[in-house]
Order: sequence, then C-alpha cells, then structure tokens
Amino acid sequence: MKTQALARSCALALFALVVTSFISSCAGLDPARAQRTVVVRLKPGQEVKTELARIAREEGFEAATVTSAVGSLTDVALRLANKEETTRWQGHFEVVSLSGYIARDEFHLHMAVSDGEGRTLGGHVMEGNRVYTTLVVALEEHAAFRYRREFDPASGYDELVIERR
Repeated sequence: MKTQALARSCALALFALVVTSFISSCAGLDPARAQRTVVVRLKPGQEVKTELARIAREEGFEAATVTSAVGSLTDVALRLANKEETTRWQGHFEVVSLSGYIARDEFHLHMAVSDGEGRTLGGHVMEGNRVYTTLVVALEEHAAFRYRREFDPASGYDELVIERR
C-alpha cells in the first residue's frame, strides 16, 4: 500500500514537472527558472515588512506571491478596511494568514492574526509587525511576469499591472 502511494506521488510530481516544462517552453522560458520557491524564517524582533522587502531586493524578485506563512507576532500594525491610519496592537498573536504579492520595489500584503482568545484581526500589512518567536514565509517567484503599479482612473489608486517579461 505504501509503495503504491509513493508511486502515485512520484507520478504526480513528474506530471507537474512535465506540465511546467511545457508551459515554460511555450512561453520561451527556461523551465528551471519558470518558478522558484524561496522559504525564509524571520527571527524574534525582526520587522515583517522590512525583512520581506529586503529579501525581495536580494532575490531580485520581479513578481512573486506569498504561498504560505506561519508564526507569531508581538506587535501588529495593520491598515483596516477603508481606513487611512495604521491600527496597532501589542500582545501575543498567531499569524493565521499572510497573502499578497511581492516584487523588488513593490508589494501588497494582507495579514490575519488571532489573539489568545481566538479573536481574529486582519488588514493591510504596515510597518511595525514584530516577530515573537518565528515567522516562516514561503514565496514563489513567477519568472514569466513583472509587477508594477500604475494609476487607475476607475479606482482612483495606483493599481497592480502585470506584464509578461
């Protein structure tokens, strides 16, 4: 039974590799560079936005997404929906979700955290989120794309523009 499960897992992994290689070759990309995953661990006291921006610059990301995040914070700084100012909390919080996009000079992240009573807070990530024990973040780069922002008259804000490289 374990042998069949292992064989099935290997077959699925091989299929995913073949599909990624095919899509990459159609797009004129090196299959080895079509997607790249970078996993980082932030340590106690590090500020989330600052560290993720540093990693994006060091890795040369043009277009990446947060695929997973798990950890804890002592300071939380979020811009809540339809608010201009940053709202701050102190205590012990679990990161229950972190999502968004990140590039060398641009990113937009949303985060949800829960407190010791299970209450959940969420919003736009601002400066001032400090790691308590750890924060492990997986980032996936999409080499076929480049992200930038441009003013959108329909929304009145600078919005994401996704370009093929």
